[in-house]
Amino acid sequence: MAKIADKYFKVDPWKIIELGFDKSYSRVSEAIFALSNENFGVRGYFDEGGTTDSLKGMYVNGVYEYKAIPKSYCGIVAKTHFMIPACDWLKTAISLDGEELDLGKVNFSDFKRELDMRAGTLVRSFIWHTKSGKDIRLIFTRFTDMQAGERAYQRISFEALNFSGEVKLKSGITFAVMHEGRKECFWDEWQGMTDGNICAVKSRTITSGQEVFAAAVIDSSDNSLNFSGSQENKTAELEAVIPLTEKTPLTIDKKVVILFDGTAGDGLWQAGFKALDETKKVSFEDALKKQSDFWEKYWRLSDVEITPADAGIAETVLEEQQGIRYCSFQMTQTYRGGSLRHNIGAKGLTGEAYNGHAFWDTEACCLPFFLFTNPAAVKSLLMYRYHTLPQALERAEMLDLNGACYPIATLNGEEACDLWQHASLQFQPSTAVAYGIWHYLKVTNDEEFLHTYGAEILVQIARLLVSRAGQNPHTGEYGYYGVMGPDEFHMMVHNNSYTNYMGKRSLEYTAAVIRGMIADKPDDYRKLCQKTDLKEAEIAVWEDIAAKMALPMTEEGLIEQFDGYFDLPYLDIHSIPISDFPLYSHWSYDRIYRTSLIKQPDVLMFLYLYSASFSEDVKRINYEYYEPRTIHESSLSPSVHSILAAELGKIDEATEFFGFATRLDLDNYNRNTHEGLHTTSIAMAWINIVYGFAGLRSDDELIRFAPLLPKRWSRLKFSLTYQNRDICIEMLKDKTVFTLIKGEELMLKIYGKIHTLKSDLVIEN
Repeated sequence: MAKIADKYFKVDPWKIIELGFDKSYSRVSEAIFALSNENFGVRGYFDEGGTTDSLKGMYVNGVYEYKAIPKSYCGIVAKTHFMIPACDWLKTAISLDGEELDLGKVNFSDFKRELDMRAGTLVRSFIWHTKSGKDIRLIFTRFTDMQAGERAYQRISFEALNFSGEVKLKSGITFAVMHEGRKECFWDEWQGMTDGNICAVKSRTITSGQEVFAAAVIDSSDNSLNFSGSQENKTAELEAVIPLTEKTPLTIDKKVVILFDGTAGDGLWQAGFKALDETKKVSFEDALKKQSDFWEKYWRLSDVEITPADAGIAETVLEEQQGIRYCSFQMTQTYRGGSLRHNIGAKGLTGEAYNGHAFWDTEACCLPFFLFTNPAAVKSLLMYRYHTLPQALERAEMLDLNGACYPIATLNGEEACDLWQHASLQFQPSTAVAYGIWHYLKVTNDEEFLHTYGAEILVQIARLLVSRAGQNPHTGEYGYYGVMGPDEFHMMVHNNSYTNYMGKRSLEYTAAVIRGMIADKPDDYRKLCQKTDLKEAEIAVWEDIAAKMALPMTEEGLIEQFDGYFDLPYLDIHSIPISDFPLYSHWSYDRIYRTSLIKQPDVLMFLYLYSASFSEDVKRINYEYYEPRTIHESSLSPSVHSILAAELGKIDEATEFFGFATRLDLDNYNRNTHEGLHTTSIAMAWINIVYGFAGLRSDDELIRFAPLLPKRWSRLKFSLTYQNRDICIEMLKDKTVFTLIKGEELMLKIYGKIHTLKSDLVIEN
């Protein structure tokens, strides 16, 4: 690989630790220390703000704004939408002897910031040395409630080390927040109040008209505190003078409610205060205990344990252990299937890059993480696609196509990408949705979902694929012309192999589903025909195009990424300076398109998705050809390469890619962690474990395993859920132990042989 780690955080199996504060690394730390609970998320910015370089990002899932786009050619969207920062519920100001706390200006020592993945908390501490000679220890603790999704908590602990005196505190909630990229506050109409130790604000977005309620109750370990309130500029704030006694800690607890439920006006205001009344009843300690209980239960079922083979490589393996737990922690924070209105943004709720949009990566890359840990969440993700089917139908019509064209970038189901070369040429989202439905059925057998919802989606995707396909007048083969595949370093290409193959499989699957409904579910079929005006003759068209789909391939099995790819100039990726990454930021746009350089796996991607359909020889020749040409500018890239490398017996290469995938953000490999976390990489890192080193494949009649333990590991242990069964897999140097924790016995294939898992099954390596 051409990229190297930028190591900064301390290595620990359960924590992410920053010792000392490097101002130049401020934004990277803010992204790494982001917390969320699916409903809202907050970057790890300082509670008290200040002059350090910062992106003060707090995001409510599903809250966005619109902007019009100057009229252009047909098919290009006329407006875009994007995630905006919402209320800053951490808003804090602290002063002592007239000096304002600002870590960009004041003198401080003993700085430590720690994300505890077993408690779900972020704790920051330091000693402030004031100009007046006073030393005060400050500890800030925050967490987003994983069980009561509308709640968040902040605690500030003060300890005067060499004096007794007073500190002034201001604490509140504000919607006067700026979208950094657009230099604008998108919150307008507002209502606020303060009363005793309570402050509340409700505000409305300018264009989308969405309303969010936020309120807080502030308690103190010194119950004698009196608060005065103020309301201005979309802000409600409480102020108090805090008396401190030398070496006697005092705490301020802020319990917050953030409500975004689709309602507005008085109804939202009243619902918000009802939620706040319930929150008042819960102490900070009780909430923290419930938070820890949630994560304890989660790790008991979902932990991945890695043991080093010897002491000499313990530090490296510990980095991998920390990395995989961090990925699993962040993925669970990002999405758990609690709402059908939300998808998974490319940056989750950790930054404004990609505008909070979800991409095709959700179904192609994130879905398996949930399929084997939380299948109900997968159904929610697919139901999101069902509920946004009307927008996909509208988008296809804009492109002069039939059926449903799912957007390349979206929050609400509408196409938000104003770059025509992506929005009009990429059809990965639609085929990925079809793949997601197929994969979900493989793992869950949820035929009720398929016949009630999934089939309708599939029919409309099939219609899109038929209307977009073109037929070669010389060969009679079908293909897709003027497209862009997953490798976004090449556009307006013909017969992109990924697009062709995924189109072929989507059409085949849809035809099989509908023929199955005709035979076995005639009532469901009739309902589907009524909803979609489906004609049985369409099925034969799907099958014909699928059968004649082009897939350029040499006699040896090397698949050409698209027509003419083999003729492109070759560029050695190792000749590119580290300082040039990411290339989009340092190379002119047209320069990127002029070589065989690949952004992310394209051919290799569908070899991974449909593994059982290709021989080992085909995978090997394509891996060895395309791997040296891939720059891994996409976060999904390393894990796909690692999985295929492991399958091909390239264990050292697979292990190297795995380390890259798990620590892509922690070690800032792409030098863009400051923009937010790479959600796809986070999900794929876990998948890297089960698909790569355990060799799991779920695209055949039986679930398959082919365990291959990296040389520097002596043990790998994890659990997964499959068809209402909980299974534990423990891989050792000489054997692998499969344990059926819950559920009925299961037929599975290990190293190509069929076995029955009843309780414990020991397989010699």
